[in-house]
Amino acid sequence: MKFLDLAKVYIRSGAGGGGAVSFRREKFIEFGGPDGGDGGRGGDVWAEAVDGLNTLIDFRYQQHFFAENGQHGMGRNRTGHNGEDIVLRVPVGTEILDEDEETVIADMTEVGQRVRLAKGGNGGFGNAYFKTSTNQAPRRANPGQEAVERTIWLRLKLIADVGLLGLPNAGKSTFLAATSNARPKVADYPFTTLHPNLGVVGVDGAEFVVADIPGLIEGASEGKGLGDLFLGHIERCAVLLHLVDGTSGTLLEDYRTILNEVETYGAGLAEKPRVTVLNKIDALDDEERVFLKDELEAVAGAEVMLMSGATGEGTTEVLRALRSRISADRLRQRAEAAVEDEEDASWQP
Repeated sequence: MKFLDLAKVYIRSGAGGGGAVSFRREKFIEFGGPDGGDGGRGGDVWAEAVDGLNTLIDFRYQQHFFAENGQHGMGRNRTGHNGEDIVLRVPVGTEILDEDEETVIADMTEVGQRVRLAKGGNGGFGNAYFKTSTNQAPRRANPGQEAVERTIWLRLKLIADVGLLGLPNAGKSTFLAATSNARPKVADYPFTTLHPNLGVVGVDGAEFVVADIPGLIEGASEGKGLGDLFLGHIERCAVLLHLVDGTSGTLLEDYRTILNEVETYGAGLAEKPRVTVLNKIDALDDEERVFLKDELEAVAGAEVMLMSGATGEGTTEVLRALRSRISADRLRQRAEAAVEDEEDASWQP
């Protein structure tokens, strides 16, 4: 299935039905009267976060969603039926933005969450509604309320606990493949990862979700490479894992490039807790490891860990460092969910 994390959608609620102008005319009844019914209400447009979806690909092939109009009122005090609502089913983590792509209408972060995007129009009153003691034969009725039409953007931001940062070929996909059951594409050329990947990682009895995103390059905020729009997928992460390629000849420049792009992107990413790791140490001897680690620590101003995703050296220590920076609530919720799944799987009818 193709991964799609941004979609433009056109929605319209249902218009209300108009009221009826009608008079009661029956044989052998001397006095009639107004009996025009009210119009029905137009349908609403809703968005609902559902389980089992991880992409917005459904909105690639259908962009227009129109709710049903309300039916007009009829004689004999018959009210028109209400229009059917329409529901846009989106993955958990979807942000709904206004047409300007900046104003957030809703943030769908929980399964079952619903929000009304466009309210249907009310039905108009029939002439029976306007009957009074001084106006016993009204000949007017209200039209139905007009529909609400708007353009919205759907932007998917994956919900994960750890986000991977680094230049292309820094070893992010290799790390995810080595520590989880995820199987992202791994190759020896840049931009192997073209869309985000998720993997569930376990250490010391706790589980958390790691998100691997495409690599950043200098100028990504200006649209170079794959851009920086996919950084939205790590906005919800509790901690960032910054991988630096130890075999690169420009190690310090690589580190600064990622920091500059993250700061330029904004959205609070630069303030998130970050674990910096010198990766691919299997290609370095002991002297090089110590020298590069000291150099990187001097620039980062924080501890730098050593790891090799290919051989697994140091991966457990890195996972423990990540776990210590994730709130206990996130870890506990995932642990409880795993226990429930095991109980359900072991039950036999």
